[in-house]
Amino acid sequence: MRILVDADACPVKDEIYRVAFRREVAVAVVSNQRIRIPDHPLVERVVVSDAFDAADDWIAAAADARSVVVTADILLADRCLKAGAAVIGPTGKPFTNGSIGAAIATRAIMADLRAGAGIAGGPPPFAKTDRSRFLQALDAALVRLGNRSKQVR
Repeated sequence: MRILVDADACPVKDEIYRVAFRREVAVAVVSNQRIRIPDHPLVERVVVSDAFDAADDWIAAAADARSVVVTADILLADRCLKAGAAVIGPTGKPFTNGSIGAAIATRAIMADLRAGAGIAGGPPPFAKTDRSRFLQALDAALVRLGNRSKQVR
């Protein structure tokens, strides 16, 4: 199992490390620039080029049924779900095959509204409850993956 992190703007990296160390799961921290990571054998820093979507492309290529991907990027989430990965947003909201279509549609509508009406803004500020919900969601996803791999054996 491995956790793939879309790290450039990820607010829950410390929580990911904490869960990964406790569960002994490898983590790939993918970014367009060098960021600080713990000096730990389970954590790998992956710095990709600054080309558009380079981090997304690396994560999507690495994602599989033994991966948990952490990203707020809806289009990356869709690509990773298609590869069989479990996908969680930093607020703890899981992306699923059943919910991704609506998320993509909402994203498109909001982009149109922002472009046409001059509406600005983004998601609400990150809260303590988001952090707690994320920890629970990541732990649950790793348990599911662990159980799935035991059934395959």
